Amino acid sequence: MPWCTTSDACPAMEKENRDLMTNFYPVFLNLTGRRCVIIGGGQIAEGKITKLLDSGAKIIVISPDATQGIRRFAKRGDIEFNLRKYQAGDLQGAFLAIAATNDREVNQEIFEEAEKLGVLLNAVDDVPRCSFIAPSIVESGPVTIAISTGGASPALARKLRETLSGSQDLDWTGATSVLSKARQVIKDRQVTVAPQRWQCCMTSELLSLAKSGREGQAVKLLLNGLLGKDSNGKCSNIAECVDGGCQVKNQTSQALVESKDSQRTEDWIIQAAGD
Repeated sequence: MPWCTTSDACPAMEKENRDLMTNFYPVFLNLTGRRCVIIGGGQIAEGKITKLLDSGAKIIVISPDATQGIRRFAKRGDIEFNLRKYQAGDLQGAFLAIAATNDREVNQEIFEEAEKLGVLLNAVDDVPRCSFIAPSIVESGPVTIAISTGGASPALARKLRETLSGSQDLDWTGATSVLSKARQVIKDRQVTVAPQRWQCCMTSELLSLAKSGREGQAVKLLLNGLLGKDSNGKCSNIAECVDGGCQVKNQTSQALVESKDSQRTEDWIIQAAGD
């Protein structure tokens, strides 16, 4: 590929990026009891095992060599380990497969078998031979956030993961149980609540109650807001947000604008100080 020396976009590079990019559909898979085959026995393969075990998958590792960690998994009976090279037929009966071989020729063979059998395949660092890719993950309590750049830049996905991991917005994961219980009440009563109303009712007061362990009070506060018992600047119709937004929504939007303006000002000051 030609080396680009100008600040303008390089046509050759843009074409290569377009060729590699695929419009992947984001999804979480239920792997409980499903056969998942990992081809490869290095550190990357070992790292995949832990997540698959957490998902309840039945794991089969195939490799002529393996890390001590993989061998310990096998010794404990957590996985099935076949000490040999990949061979045709190894994906028979598999739901999902991971090729962690660092060998493009072997990856191609695995890819062809996966395509033939309809097995989902992730070939590590080999996007053209992937039917799915593994996102970068942020976990906080019961909440999982998956980040992907479609294979364009794993480094960017990691950067976003590390940034989000330190975000105060993740404090809201502490209110998961409260939100779940309120949602069940709404479902049981067969009441329609506008999605925006949920956002308007997720206040700092609610979060404070949830984080301090006062779950009952938090659920009551949330339901009062959702069901219209406490309108407090919200739309009168709980099933539909009015045109232009309610007072709460408008205040929230304004706060976000002001926050962004403040951040831009800080960035400008930092940049000016460095010039």
